[in-house]
Amino acid sequence: MDKKNTTIGVALLLAAFVAMYLTGKNQPLPVAPVPAAATAGANSPEASAPAAALAPAAGSRAYALPAGNPDDAQVVTLTNECLQVSFTNFGGAIRDVAFRKHPAVKDAPEPYVFNRQHVAPILAFVGYPQLDSTSRWELASHTTGSVSYRTVVDGKLEVVRTYALPQPGQPGDPYRIQVTTALRNLSDTAIGAQRVALSLGTATLVDQNDTGMYLNAALWDGEDMTYVGGSDLQGGGFFAGITGGDTSPKPFIEKPAKAVWGAVKNQFFASIYTPDEPGKSLVVRRVKVATERPDSDIKAYGITGELSLDLPRLEPAATATLGGKLYVGPKEYSRLKEFEKREEKAMQFDGYFFNRIFLAGVFAPLLLTLLDWCHGFLGNWGWAIIITTLLLKVVTLPLTLNAAKSSKRMAKIQPRLKEINEKFADNPQKKQKATMELFKEAKVNPIGGCLPILITMPFFIGFFAMLQTSSELRFAEFLWIRDLASPDTVGHLFGIPINPMPLLMGLTSLVQMQLMPTPSMDNTQAKMMKFMPLMFVFFCYSFGSGLALYWTISNAFTIGQQLIINRMPDHDPLAPAAVGGVKNVTPAGNRPKKK
Repeated sequence: MDKKNTTIGVALLLAAFVAMYLTGKNQPLPVAPVPAAATAGANSPEASAPAAALAPAAGSRAYALPAGNPDDAQVVTLTNECLQVSFTNFGGAIRDVAFRKHPAVKDAPEPYVFNRQHVAPILAFVGYPQLDSTSRWELASHTTGSVSYRTVVDGKLEVVRTYALPQPGQPGDPYRIQVTTALRNLSDTAIGAQRVALSLGTATLVDQNDTGMYLNAALWDGEDMTYVGGSDLQGGGFFAGITGGDTSPKPFIEKPAKAVWGAVKNQFFASIYTPDEPGKSLVVRRVKVATERPDSDIKAYGITGELSLDLPRLEPAATATLGGKLYVGPKEYSRLKEFEKREEKAMQFDGYFFNRIFLAGVFAPLLLTLLDWCHGFLGNWGWAIIITTLLLKVVTLPLTLNAAKSSKRMAKIQPRLKEINEKFADNPQKKQKATMELFKEAKVNPIGGCLPILITMPFFIGFFAMLQTSSELRFAEFLWIRDLASPDTVGHLFGIPINPMPLLMGLTSLVQMQLMPTPSMDNTQAKMMKFMPLMFVFFCYSFGSGLALYWTISNAFTIGQQLIINRMPDHDPLAPAAVGGVKNVTPAGNRPKKK
């Protein structure tokens, strides 16, 4: 029984690692660093780019970036303590957004710019002649906290778009822009209801350490989340291939659904548009952002999304208003959970199969809340991870102690289990009865070998989801680690990065395994158990060092716990194995008392 449980536990861990590793392998690589022009302020024509009408790049099933920048593009900015939002009169929308508190590169002054490379400005109309990003809008007004654009379509439909960015001391989240689109029928005939699409922007990888696992577009319908990533567009990815799914490349994917909000996002940042009235669908496309790479290279793409909305019928002189809120900023759970339409779902804590199986959507927010609380006291994210890990180990200590003691007893009764198996080899009913009586006498939990792993897995998956996508840990330092959200590479040996934290994790896993009492097992199981620490190192080697730090501290705590348990006197010794071979064995609990 314990062999089976051990095998199941090992299989669960390996399967989880394989799923997480393969999900991140087939994703885009980063593009070139942010040029200075991308962070330019107002009236920077070389940095502004109206997007051409969406068209596939030659020989590919993805969409290309605009070919050139107009010399007469007009760019104005709105700024507060967190954002510098650059607007363009081509499309009357948001060209890009610079995050003033989040540098593009550690210790560099240039901010990270969202939508720097793009098919269309954020919230530009897509595919609508005279309204889209190839059309020039009139700058109607520009104040410290707001900007308005105006255009008229065919002399019939007036459209005025107003953007308001909260200023210091004003209500509202500093990363959230209020957007109002007013429509007025200038003609003497009705304008029929129609459907339009607004660009959500283009997301690309954050840096060379971004695996692409969270580079996707998302939709929340009020009950369920929908995610569409690059692998879905390139042809289904690894799991679609082995499960018989659709593996053909797609120019776009449309998800018809009630759209409470739509988003495009990468590992740490997101653009989330929440209309006042739900939209009708999400359209997702791949975008060629690494122009130096061939179109066949799947590592050369970003993601762009469009949210479809319905415009009402307008009678002559009638007006209508489309309102909404646009969040463009870091994926901070504590900030997003304050919004009214569950925008915190963009964190994607429960976005993958194993995340759902192990309830990462429940554990990750709790762990992040606890981590934030510890950071508030300690002021360092590394120490916060350590204290959070120790608190979790203390909370689960009664369960792990019982499991460890059960494993110790299980190792002691192996000779008697062997005798029972040999004596009742031809009578499964009696063998099962004798085995259960022996477990009862020895106070052994049959699932004790698997229980520690089952207890640990939800916390591990929760930690993985939390640490991989929370912007708070980006560029956070601890000891020699310069970025807890990235591998702690200290050098290279023959071109191979040297990451100490995963190596420490593997070492502590090996020591822990040597200290744990294990029942007798066949050679295959024994080799698997010995190989596990190496597998852990392999799968975690390129993930954020914060995850390896968590696991290393967890292992160190378990090592100390096991050393104490192994030295504890046995106050409940089991009867020794029968002397004289199998023929003298009696079921546990029925042994004759010694005189």
